[in-house]
Amino acid sequence: QVQLTESGGGLAQPGGSLRLSCSASGRTIRNYAMGWFRQAPGKEREFVGAMRWGGGGTTYADSVKDRFTISREKVGNTVYLQMNRLKPEDTATYYCAMQQVGASGFGSWGQGTQVFVSS
Repeated sequence: QVQLTESGGGLAQPGGSLRLSCSASGRTIRNYAMGWFRQAPGKEREFVGAMRWGGGGTTYADSVKDRFTISREKVGNTVYLQMNRLKPEDTATYYCAMQQVGASGFGSWGQGTQVFVSS
């Protein structure tokens, strides 16, 4: 079983930056992709972005493209979400998720970290 732990949330001003981290641990990790999702109060969880572990290809939601960047440690299973030019509408609980090799989707989820963007 895989455990995902996020950190780095907090309060930021509009136009500011935050970096979220997500580390995976567990007995057997066959990482195919790691992704970030978010859920604002009263709204559905939405996709933010994802990185394919082999090759490092990334994809982002239109709402965060050119503002958010996903990166990873060269060794291990840690992924980052660098969030720049934050907007109040980025306020949400952010979750990381892992899709393992052979799985059809993201099957492991973190507990979430809260991000507040306000002046």
